[in-house]
Amino acid sequence: MAINGNNSKGVVKNFLLRYALLATGTFFVFLALIGIVLPLVPTTPFLLVAAACFYKSSNRFYTWLITNKFFGTYLRDYKDKKGIPWRVKLGALLFLWLSLLISAFYLAPLLWIKILLMGIGIGVSIHILLIRTKRS
Repeated sequence: MAINGNNSKGVVKNFLLRYALLATGTFFVFLALIGIVLPLVPTTPFLLVAAACFYKSSNRFYTWLITNKFFGTYLRDYKDKKGIPWRVKLGALLFLWLSLLISAFYLAPLLWIKILLMGIGIGVSIHILLIRTKRS
């Protein structure tokens, strides 16, 4: 991810895909805003998804997000491998497993889907735990 927003080669040309990514990025920024206010809702993972969506859909929105005074720090710290705070890691893991367990036991009708969800949860948990913990 380029911090300076100069990623015109990365922006997709397909009109529908571009606007779908833009809408998805906007949705995840909204979820990140909720995460700033509510302690158990993670902020950084939502911002990372939003940044990835904006990176592929809009130079302007990507630059806005990465340089934003509220969100930019989270993204730059992650990108520069400075880490994320333990509180953010804990919130991400709690949200991840709460949503996965609800999905697996109440929404997923097939065993293979439940197993897939648990595998994804384990993989994402390992990734989150391997990210450096930022000291405040």
